[in-house]
Amino acid sequence: MKNDFLSTIAAVSTPRGKGGIALIRISGEEAVATAGRCFSPKCGKKVSELAPRTAFFGDIVSDGEAIDDGMITVFKAPASYTGEDLVEISCHGGILVTERVLEAVFKAGAVPAAAGEFTRRAFVNGKLSLTKAEAVGEILEAKSDAQLKVAGAKRRGAMSKKLDEASHSLTALIADVYARIDYPDEDLSEIGDDEFARRANEVRTSLIKLRDTYRAGSAIFEGVKTVICGAPNRGKSSLYNAIAGEDAAIVTDVAGTTRDVLERDIPLGKVLLHLTDTAGIHETSDTVEQIGVKRAEERLYDAELVICVLDGSKPLTEDDSSLFEKLKDTVAPKIAVLNKCDLAAAEIALPKGLFEKEVRMSAKCGDGIDLLKKAVEDLFIDEKINTSSDAMVTNARQFASLDEAINLIADAVSTAKGIGADLAASDLERAVATLSELDGKAVSENVVAEIFSRFCVGK
Repeated sequence: MKNDFLSTIAAVSTPRGKGGIALIRISGEEAVATAGRCFSPKCGKKVSELAPRTAFFGDIVSDGEAIDDGMITVFKAPASYTGEDLVEISCHGGILVTERVLEAVFKAGAVPAAAGEFTRRAFVNGKLSLTKAEAVGEILEAKSDAQLKVAGAKRRGAMSKKLDEASHSLTALIADVYARIDYPDEDLSEIGDDEFARRANEVRTSLIKLRDTYRAGSAIFEGVKTVICGAPNRGKSSLYNAIAGEDAAIVTDVAGTTRDVLERDIPLGKVLLHLTDTAGIHETSDTVEQIGVKRAEERLYDAELVICVLDGSKPLTEDDSSLFEKLKDTVAPKIAVLNKCDLAAAEIALPKGLFEKEVRMSAKCGDGIDLLKKAVEDLFIDEKINTSSDAMVTNARQFASLDEAINLIADAVSTAKGIGADLAASDLERAVATLSELDGKAVSENVVAEIFSRFCVGK
């Protein structure tokens, strides 16, 4: 059912399944009246008479019969999550009873909420900026502590603050230019072309710094396509298991055990890896192995990170040297893992300039996994970024809007130096509009719909 913001919506906001309690959320102009038709407080008052933001015990009723008992809390607009009147009913967390309570709410006048509609209403009613709303979705989908920290900072306004500062600075500069044009006889401060360029470039530099956090933000949220490669019997599958934290790949002493590609999304420290374990890359006459080797080589050239596993207890072989030649044609950063450090270490001379990082470890024993974690983070996460508090760009939409604003400011600076600040101000106006769209102050309905379509029902 398609809803508009004039309707009163309801949904279960806790995960479906058996649990201690379930929470049904109702939002809209008729939320209190709707709840009053299906909830009878034990205190003797009507739901409309209950003190806001206070929990009350009572019966949940349907067709005049009590179907459960639970708690009700009323939040009056605008002091609620959605900015509308909002009611939360907690009932026992059984699957059937939860469905019956939700049905009672629908019978009382509510309609089913669409995916993400509660948060979308919060955005429309000015309770959340668009980047804060996106952060809510990121918190719900978080797979790592790093994602939780970055999304939490964004939810608290780290990104919105940076965008507001840039917009205010550009707006002030535009106002100074237009004031001089509109009131030439007034004693206003002169905004020369050089001063205009200086102030505009200050904002541009700030936005570039923010935009460039996307490398780290993308590594944390969108993930890095990572390929584990190496000749047979180097411990690739043992490393895959060590990163996964479980026996996800079969490990034996027989070379060539892994003959196909294994894939999994696994957080390693702050970085989300789209991790692929491949067959040992070597010359072989075995038809099945040849297919596995070909697939492994194909993955190498599509990778964003290559982890090359070598036997650190033995000298390099022809298979290792042949793999090095193949790696020279790949553009992804590479980490050499000298595995089996629990055995006697061999003297190994790696090709100069081929690997960005070198790690000695024992995948079988788990020793050195923290060194690998740090090596990966060093490649993708700027150590100056505080993931708990700094603003970070975490998706392509944010990156594209920032990049467009930066280019518009650059155009304005170029125009100011070549023609004059008067004509350059229009480019700054477009930059401000782009920043406003980025944080939802002026954004298309299609963009909003796409963002909130990724939310679960009930949030």
